[in-house]
Formats: sequence, C-alpha cells, structure tokens
Amino acid sequence: MARRLVHVINPKDNVATALVDLAPGTRVALDVRDGDKGETALEVRAAVPFGHKIALAAIPKGQPVVKYGEVIGLATVDIAPGDHVHVHNVESQRGRGDLAEGPGGRESG
Repeated sequence: MARRLVHVINPKDNVATALVDLAPGTRVALDVRDGDKGETALEVRAAVPFGHKIALAAIPKGQPVVKYGEVIGLATVDIAPGDHVHVHNVESQRGRGDLAEGPGGRESG
C-alpha cells in the first residue's frame, strides 16, 4: 500500500493538507469520497511544506478557499490545481475588524 502524501479533511474542501514535504512534480493520489469523484491524482506544481495546503482544483482570484468544509479565506490570485496554498495567495476573512467598519473607519452597528 502506498504512503498517503496528502489528506482531504472534508469532501467539500478545495485544498488538502500535506502529510510530508512535497516537491514539484510529485504525483499524489487523492482519496476523495464524494459521490462519483472516487480516487484521483494530482501533480504538485510548487514545493508544499508539511502541514501546508495544496489546491485540489482551480481557485480563481476572489473565490473561497475551503478546508474543514468551511471557507477559510479568499484567493488573492488565481490558484491552479497542485499549487501551494498559504498566506502568500489567501487572505483570511475571519477576525477582520476592518471588514465590519462603517464610514470613517468605525465599527457600524
């Protein structure tokens, strides 16, 4: 049995977590059990350190990055399948006081 290199936490996720350091060109099997998706494979496009995320599908700029079945941020650039997904290309929307600000920089409400 081959060693698992990534883990998909929730079938709704568009990213997986690297279980080892992944080098560009590495082919990883994805055991995604969501309807008819079955097991698929993905080629790593950029180095992905252990514990970081890798894109499972194209994520256009401004679209949600989903992990744990929940939106964890928005893509700041177009992200291709196999790309490293981290703070360099995702902006969190959680705990952002600036998003709740009204006119003049004060919280509305």
